Amino acid sequence: MTAPRRLVYLGTPAMAVAPLEALVAAGFEVVLVVTGVDKRRGRGTATSPTPVKEAAARLGIPVSHDLADVAACGADLGVVVAFGRIIPPDLLARVPMVNLHFSLLPRWRGAAPVERALLAGDTETGVCVMRVDEGLDTGAVFAREVLDIPDDATASWLRGRLVEVGSALLARTLAAGLPEPVEQSGEVVVAAKIRPDDLRLSTSSSAVENHRKVRVGGAWITFRGRRLKVLEAVLDDGTWIGLVGLRPVTVQPEGKGPMPFADWARGVRPTDGESVE
Repeated sequence: MTAPRRLVYLGTPAMAVAPLEALVAAGFEVVLVVTGVDKRRGRGTATSPTPVKEAAARLGIPVSHDLADVAACGADLGVVVAFGRIIPPDLLARVPMVNLHFSLLPRWRGAAPVERALLAGDTETGVCVMRVDEGLDTGAVFAREVLDIPDDATASWLRGRLVEVGSALLARTLAAGLPEPVEQSGEVVVAAKIRPDDLRLSTSSSAVENHRKVRVGGAWITFRGRRLKVLEAVLDDGTWIGLVGLRPVTVQPEGKGPMPFADWARGVRPTDGESVE
């Protein structure tokens, strides 16, 4: 396929900003950005634009919240990155689209590929530039790149690396002209949205499993009936408030800011044998 020049970009969160910037820097004309609606901020009436909307304004690109505007914008190709909405089939029939997905498809199709890869203990992941079709991340793949997952990688760090590598791969693939795509093969694994209970630390789980939850971000326990977030932890010998082999480093008690675990423990004075709930 001849390299497209006029693009419409569909994306919403912070991780979709760098790919947009990479396309602009590579010389593509992004004629329109479609993103989520502004969200209300706090308890007042003020609203905040999505990170992609902010980036588009800075880059001087028109913005819409309406998918119907895609068909009339005159783009050769649509680029979808973490858009968060299903593209209707009738629109795909009018404007071909590619998606930058942050996993090695067909493993981890869906909403939370980075988090699910960490929770599962995967040793590698990657990015795919794929064709958007009617299914959930089922399209054939134009290009992909593999990344190793270090043992201590956090979701934040891994997401940043995937965005960096994926942005370059996306711009490079489109600039060269899309090759013949390869159909996905292998075991299909769905990356379901992360729920709070997925990140609850448990005395019945291994230290390694609990550590993965901390690395994803949002890990928590209940101690004396109150929630305690565990922001950082290390694998270590010993037992801390019932957690075998996992020593919390930084925690955040309910209603308070982050603090060293040692300071928290001095304040609550856990008794011998007292455990998380």
